[in-house]
Amino acid sequence: MIGLVVVSHSAKAAEGIADVAAQMGGGNARIVPAGGDEAGIGTSPDRIREGIESADDGDGVVVLVDLGSAVMNAELAIEMAADVPAVIADAPILEGTLNAAVETTSSKATLDSVVERAEDARDYRKLN
Repeated sequence: MIGLVVVSHSAKAAEGIADVAAQMGGGNARIVPAGGDEAGIGTSPDRIREGIESADDGDGVVVLVDLGSAVMNAELAIEMAADVPAVIADAPILEGTLNAAVETTSSKATLDSVVERAEDARDYRKLN
């Protein structure tokens, strides 16, 4: 099963997003929060790498990020976890994680299909 890693500058936000996605869409999805850094607010390449390695069961990992340095540190973490096929989805973090979690539960899910479903969330509107 494709794993998911949620990267936020806030550990609490990453944990909350992972919880929402697991409960609303992907009860069996492998979702690992990797938020915050040693100082509190921020992101850590080591923490993200650990999340990638933990989320992977051999099928690969999709990483969802909030903003700014989360992207840069996720890219570095993917390089550090060279044995794990991992990609970053360009998606809103909550809606993208929820979509991705649903997709991972499909027996036909691939890295590409999970990224595509996550990125579909860019087009969602909350108001008309």
